[in-house]
Amino acid sequence: MKLTVFNGSPRGKRSNTTILLEHFLKGFIETEGNIYKLKYIVNNKNEKKLIEIFKDANNIILAFPLYTDCMPGIVKSFIDSLKPLCKNKDNSSIGFIVQSGFPEAYHSRFVERYLEKLAKRLNCQYIGCIVKGGIEGTRMMPPFMTKKIFNSFYELGKAYGKSGKFDQTLLDRLAKPEHLSALMRLFYNFGRLFGMVNVYWDKQLKDNDAFEKRFDKPYIQ
Repeated sequence: MKLTVFNGSPRGKRSNTTILLEHFLKGFIETEGNIYKLKYIVNNKNEKKLIEIFKDANNIILAFPLYTDCMPGIVKSFIDSLKPLCKNKDNSSIGFIVQSGFPEAYHSRFVERYLEKLAKRLNCQYIGCIVKGGIEGTRMMPPFMTKKIFNSFYELGKAYGKSGKFDQTLLDRLAKPEHLSALMRLFYNFGRLFGMVNVYWDKQLKDNDAFEKRFDKPYIQ
């Protein structure tokens, strides 16, 4: 099987999306004859070239992080550029990987519905969407904290490499929790009350010189 993978993370090669794809693709090439090529949307300024790559592909996976219940702007721009392909018949098969910092899979279900509709509009065979929450910070975690997640992506890639489909049992298992338990919600509210929830994100804002702008409302102003 020939597979074309589009990585839509704005962080490019330094992203959590990249790490998850590494394990997925490691499983994918376990099947003899399987090959893939990987394209980073953030580094590709030649839109026409990306469209041609998409058009010529037999099997496609588009992976990206969830940005406020949707996709990053570069991914939306890429999707919009594919509009001319909607009139083509029998385009490639396509699947998606959506990861997020939100612990609940439920946050990604709305964009998952959109992606299924997108596949139909592009006349592509929709093979499903891998959803996994709680991924932010994965690239900084020790191996014992990521082993289970990475193994799951490896197994999904291996199953996909053999059948050309996502294994639903593996999808369901990986997506958990769909919703936070009552205990976890209580813990979260406790952390929010004492400012513990924002420690990581505040550091990200400070590292990018955006902390003082965290309450800006550009569309209102």
